[in-house]
Amino acid sequence: MATSPHRPTDLPQDLTTHVMDQALGHVFTAALRTAAHYRIADRLAEGPRTVEQLAAATDTHAPHLRRVLRYLATRGIFREDAAGAYQLTPAARPLRTDVPDSLHAAVLMMTDELFLRTSAAMPEAVRHGGASFERIFGTPLFTHLLTDPAARQLFDDGMASLSAPVDEAVADIYPFPETGTVVDVGGGRGGLLRAALRRRPQLTGVLFDQAPPLAHHLLDGDELKGRWRTQEGDFFTSVPEGGDVYVLKHVLHDWPDEACRRILRTCRAAMTAGSRLLVIESVLPPGNAPHFGKTLDVAMMAVVDGQERTADEFATLLSAGGFRLTRVLPTPAFPSVVEAVAE
Repeated sequence: MATSPHRPTDLPQDLTTHVMDQALGHVFTAALRTAAHYRIADRLAEGPRTVEQLAAATDTHAPHLRRVLRYLATRGIFREDAAGAYQLTPAARPLRTDVPDSLHAAVLMMTDELFLRTSAAMPEAVRHGGASFERIFGTPLFTHLLTDPAARQLFDDGMASLSAPVDEAVADIYPFPETGTVVDVGGGRGGLLRAALRRRPQLTGVLFDQAPPLAHHLLDGDELKGRWRTQEGDFFTSVPEGGDVYVLKHVLHDWPDEACRRILRTCRAAMTAGSRLLVIESVLPPGNAPHFGKTLDVAMMAVVDGQERTADEFATLLSAGGFRLTRVLPTPAFPSVVEAVAE
């Protein structure tokens, strides 16, 4: 049978089911959050368990838990074996809390009410512009986090979880200098700075951010002793001077262009002639190909009025901030390393 010229060949024949399955994407989000909340992956770490065993261990209703796990298994999250027991899959492993690349906290953050309500209000954001979050909660996200300690903890834990695999990928792919100083601007708990310093024993670093994430930094330990310091501040006002490499990881995507230009100019003012700037962000590919950055772009639009960008958009933005884009290095994770030098 010939394919309609208006219908891509990769779509299923039953378009009603396909579209409605996409419309119920929030159900998958809720199911994934349920599994993370009850730490099902942790309980399967030592081998398959029946739903009854899992329900007893989590004090949950076995028939309902079975239905949630059956649904998750259709997406590769867990698998039911021939005996009716559930087991871990590669996609379920990051839900464990005791593995180095755990995404457990990131899943709890991204499926929290803060973000679900924000996404549900997207039609209003599209009508009026600006972030859904501010319309719902009455204040921008980062202001809200300063006044809600529980939300701040959720956000910092989630970002540290999401960052861990990215930090290692970036430190592996980018040739940080053997000596000098890396200034991690808005670096959170310092996972990327830690990964870079571990690979370059003569390198030093400055972790620059607000007080809440700095209070839980990851830089302690004999391996890095004497090679780092933290500094509290506001990257719209100033950043530490004299660094050799400045890093902005998942910072610019939080802000619209004008705010990004302010951040870039602040970094430029602190840099020397030979300094480099690394922007660690998703770089959006052209066309209709799926890419996690395109998903993240819409999420950032709703939450903080931020955005992901194409390589050309980064070049334009960097130029306005006093930089010249020199290269874009893909990583095995979802972001790329956008390198720039001061003009």
